Amino acid sequence: MKRIGLKLAILAMVASTVATVPALAGESAAVRNCTWCHGAEAQGYTVAPRLAGQQPQYIMSQIQSFHEHTRDNPFSRQYMWSAVAALSPAAARDLANYLASIPPKPANDGDSALASKGKRIFMEGIPEANIVSCYACHGPNGEGVRDIPRLGGLAYFYVKARLEQWGQGYHSTAGSPMPLVASHLGPDEIEALASYLSFVK
Repeated sequence: MKRIGLKLAILAMVASTVATVPALAGESAAVRNCTWCHGAEAQGYTVAPRLAGQQPQYIMSQIQSFHEHTRDNPFSRQYMWSAVAALSPAAARDLANYLASIPPKPANDGDSALASKGKRIFMEGIPEANIVSCYACHGPNGEGVRDIPRLGGLAYFYVKARLEQWGQGYHSTAGSPMPLVASHLGPDEIEALASYLSFVK
């Protein structure tokens, strides 16, 4: 029942976006294709991440992962593998640069009561679990650098789902430390981190 409900929610979100697509008629086909799930301003939805302000090198690396089928979580398989199948390297680069140029907005959808705990984990890590601080790689405001993604402002549900998927053994970019890191995070720590990051500007 949960899977059916989630799919219906996705269809509803896609349908709500249709009205905004004609306004982007001057944009490339690749940009218009992205708006169906990631929004007309690339601010994302519950299950589709915010791409506005994302690091362009990260976007390109993920497009490559979708092409190579190494990013293999369920939504990647169902939607992104086919979405990027015809995207050339030049188009991917242009798309990544365009999305990076859009000012990001925070999702603000986490549990504010957990934000302080999440910030502490983000800034200090969890020494007793041998987990280093998130900001060491992602920056003090979760802004990311080069092919390390921006986390600040991403939706609570999306960050929570990604951390859980890594912990379950789904893959990402080759050499990424995230599956190992996520496997050492408990449910409460994931909740706190995802909540905090949703509020970061």
